[in-house]
This record gives sequence, C-alpha cells and structure tokens, in this order.
Amino acid sequence: MLKFPYGLRNFYDLITENYFYVDRTSHIRFIEDFGKELIFLRPRRFGKSLLLSMLENYYDIAKASEFERLFGHLAIGANPTPKHNQYFVMTWDFSLVKAQGDIASIEKALYDHVNNAIFDFSIRYENWLKHEIRIDPKNAISSFESLLTAVGPLPYRLYLLIDEYDNFANELMIGHHKESPSRYESLLSGEGIVKTLFKAVKSLAGGRGLERTFVTGVSPVVLSDMTSGYNVAEHIYLRREFNDLCGFLDSEIEQALRQIASECELREEKVQQALELMRTFYDGYRFSSRAKDLIYNPILALYFLKNFQQDCEFPSQLLDANLAMDKGKLSYISNLPYGEEVIVQALNENPPLSLKALASGFGVEDVLYAVKDTQFMVSLLYYFGILTLNGEMALKKMRFKIPNLVIRKLYVERLFENFLPQKREREQASALAEQFYQTGNLQPIVEFMEQRYFKVFDNRDYLLSNELTIKTAFLTVLFEDTFYIMDSETELDRRYTDLTLIVRPEQRDSPLINFVLEFKYVGLGQAGLTGEKARNLSIKEIKALPDVSQKFEEAKAQLLDYEKRLKRKYEDALPLHLIGVVALGFDRVVWEKVM
Repeated sequence: MLKFPYGLRNFYDLITENYFYVDRTSHIRFIEDFGKELIFLRPRRFGKSLLLSMLENYYDIAKASEFERLFGHLAIGANPTPKHNQYFVMTWDFSLVKAQGDIASIEKALYDHVNNAIFDFSIRYENWLKHEIRIDPKNAISSFESLLTAVGPLPYRLYLLIDEYDNFANELMIGHHKESPSRYESLLSGEGIVKTLFKAVKSLAGGRGLERTFVTGVSPVVLSDMTSGYNVAEHIYLRREFNDLCGFLDSEIEQALRQIASECELREEKVQQALELMRTFYDGYRFSSRAKDLIYNPILALYFLKNFQQDCEFPSQLLDANLAMDKGKLSYISNLPYGEEVIVQALNENPPLSLKALASGFGVEDVLYAVKDTQFMVSLLYYFGILTLNGEMALKKMRFKIPNLVIRKLYVERLFENFLPQKREREQASALAEQFYQTGNLQPIVEFMEQRYFKVFDNRDYLLSNELTIKTAFLTVLFEDTFYIMDSETELDRRYTDLTLIVRPEQRDSPLINFVLEFKYVGLGQAGLTGEKARNLSIKEIKALPDVSQKFEEAKAQLLDYEKRLKRKYEDALPLHLIGVVALGFDRVVWEKVM
C-alpha cells in the first residue's frame, strides 16, 4: 500500500520508511557539473527542503555506509558520481529564524540558528574532526570560521545547504516593513547581518574548506543586494534541465492514481476522472520558457493523493489550507498602485500579461521606495507560483498565465473581497449563487449586481467598460470549486468560452446544473441612453433595444457553437444550460437562456 509523504521533508525517513517518492536523483549529476555555488528558486511548499535533504544524504560522508540502502534503487544509484559521500554537510534553514522584533533580536535569532547548526555539525562529525570547533554565542561568523579551520587539514570539504535564504525579505516586505522600513534596511541592505553572513560564505569558499553551496528560496527579493556580497553564485532556476527538479510530471501522477485505484478496486473511469481533476486544479507550472513539460504543485498533489487513497473518494476541498496563506501575496500586489489591474488582467488573460524579461533581483530600494511597475508585480507573482510561464509572444516576450484552477480561486477571492469588502454582502452573494447552481435562475444575482456590485466600479477607473468587466464581476460571485470545474476563457478548439461551470465528477448525482455563460456589453452612449433612463426601462424594453437584441443574437450563436465543442470534452456532464448575459452600462443587466 502506498504511503504518501504529505508534509515530509526528510529524505532519509522517506526512503527508509517506504514512502511514495518520485525519483529526482538523476538531476544530481547536472547539479554537480553546473557549478559549485548555486541558487535555485521555487514557490513556497514546492519541495525545495526535500531536495536539499536528498543532496545532504547523497554527499554526507557520515551516510556512506547507507548509500546502497538510500540510493541503490534510484536513478543515481546505478551510476553514482565519484563525489557521493565525500563531503561534510551542514544546513542552514532560515525559515526557522523569526523575523519579528528589533534588529538585535533578529540578529541573535539568526546567529543562534547558525551556531546551533555548527554545534550539531561538531557532534555528527566528531569521529573525523581533530580540532575543537569554538562556538562564539555573539558572533556566528567567528564560529563558522572555527569550523572551517577544523575542516581545513582533513581530506573532506564542506557542502553548505541554505534553505529559504529570502525568508526575512518576504516576511518583512509583505507583512511588516511598513511599520519599520529602517528595520528592513538594517537587516538586508548595506552591511546588514544577512548580507554580512553571505559575504563570509563567499570569502570562506575561497580555498578555506567550503567547496560547495546550494541556496534555495522563493524569490530574488534582495538578491541584488545580497549578491553584491555573494556575487559568485550561479542562478539555475530558469534553466530547462531543472524545470522538473521539484514537482511532479503528469505520467508520475497517473501512475500513482492507478495504484490507488487498484488498492480501492476502482474502475478505469475513476482514474481518468481523478487525472482530469488533478490536471485542472494542480498542474500547469512551467519554470523555464524552453521547457516542454508542465509541473504539478507537489504539496497539493500529495494532499489530493493521500485523501483519495484514504477515502477512495476525491477530497471536497481542493485548496489545501497550507496554500491558503498565498492570499497574502495577492493582497500585497492588489494594494500596490495598479496592482488590482494586474490581477484582473491575469484573471481574464485579455491581453495576456507579458514581459521582455523577469526581474532577476529586487533590492531594498526597489521594495521600499521604487514605483512597483508591471515587471516588478508580474515577476513577483511568477516567483510566488501564482503566475507561470506560458510560451512566448511577438518579439520573444514571455507570456504568463495563472497555472491552474486552485490558484485562480485565490485571484477570484482577492477580487471578491476587494469589490465587496463587507462580509455580509459577500455572504449574500454566495447564497444567491448557490440558488442559481440548482435552479438556473440568474435574475436574483442580476439584481444584486445592479443594486450593489456595479456601484463599486465607479471608484475603479482602470476597469474598462466592456464585457470583460462584466465577466469579471460575475466570475467572482459564481466561482465555486467545491461543486464545479469552472474557468473563464475555457479553450475549445482555439475558441474561448467566457465562463463554464461543469459539475465535478463526484458531484454529478446532485441537483447541480452545468452552465456555459457568454457576456456582452452595450454602452449607454451606444444605446442613446442616460443611466437614469436605463434604470427606468423594463426588462422587456431593454431586450427590445436594437443593440441589446443584436448582442443576444451574437451570444446565442457563440453558445450553440461552444455547446457542440463541450459535448466532446464533457460527454458525461450533459445537459448544458446556455445563458447569454448583456449589460447596459453599469446600470442594467439582462439575460436569456438559449434553447
């Protein structure tokens, strides 16, 4: 029976206790050959710590006797590199160092962590060390120098693994720097303690016993500042050969699902349903513009697989609570000037977000004082894993998209809270949506939009008065991934529906209805009306307006075409209810079912 290592970061335990493991050891040779000081970035909870643990177990001289047990059945075991089990290994995990308090408190916490790692090192390798390591409780750099002095005469060098190097920057940038910018600057810029520590790493790597360093993080926040003290590291996170260094491939997910289906005695149909569901909600990451394969978010995939195995049913909640905190990152972006516009554009993909190049480092000056332009915001969303690469546009510009449906939900919820800040109004909108899912009657939601929702748009001058605006508004109200596989701009043979709500496979014995909605917009000026006149018209009179009538005809033709295409994709999800929606300015909305 499979054991899924949800939340497990220790490679030794994972292998020796026979947990499910997707073999990434073949990448060890590429990592080793690429360079001695490397920086690798991936989103939070994407398997970076397990990667470091795998490297630790492979190179650790203290684990030499267990090499066959740990790696003999894996790819690298068949043809190991000469450097396996040839290093002393030490890990610094900055995620364990709290970024709260004054500078003195943070400096003490950081130095305590490094000193504790050095003390652990002295215990683990006491049989090899001939000289005592002196630990200075007030100066971890001095302790580190003492460690390398002890290593120097020995035939083995040090491999230093640094996890979450940017933890301080991310914590302070998104959570706390507004209250104390000087604290942020003191920590990360100039001769701040983090930069000083990395300067020491750079200096001590020059023939002093430190031979290799592998650094992981989420984003290049303050990388430009840090690398002025540590400017020898090579960045490998955008390279094609490391695209799948963390995360799962589609074939690997399918293999796991088939084994679960065998254990649960489920039919092939269930495997295909599960695979389609996981592709929709968890797949879609591409970290190199040259990579062909898409990557699944590993922590979300393991969450699904573990729950599916335990219950032999799909989990109802597809967003693991451990990823819900990424809402804070979208909140940070949405509160920046034009940040909400970026979020709306990402959600609608019209036009797609694009950049000539990703920002490769955000210095302290950028984070605290510079104008946060599109390059800053899109790059940060990419590094955080809430945007991903999606090919190229003209002039080799990189195109970005939201990777999957579970991340799209974060965008929708962010806008929902922005547009309707009162919890009571959000609850009312959600209740109306639940009625719609079962009745197909859109009128109560339409009236809510007219009376409450569209009033918000008067204060958001970036929103263009067009059908994308209307679609965005309805999407935030109707989005519900507990019941539906739903998306805007669903691609069907290179045609795009505005909004589809297809009932999830395990919910198809419920009274929920499948929907396809097409949105159109008629400006008040185009219709020759004022807002007051539009508000005084009846629904019948609005539908009789030539421009509105024409929009309904266009919507009907598109919906009937989409229906044919959707039948091929969701054969077991029929019938589909087709609904055309036409907005008359921001004052009135009318709708019709297409028969």
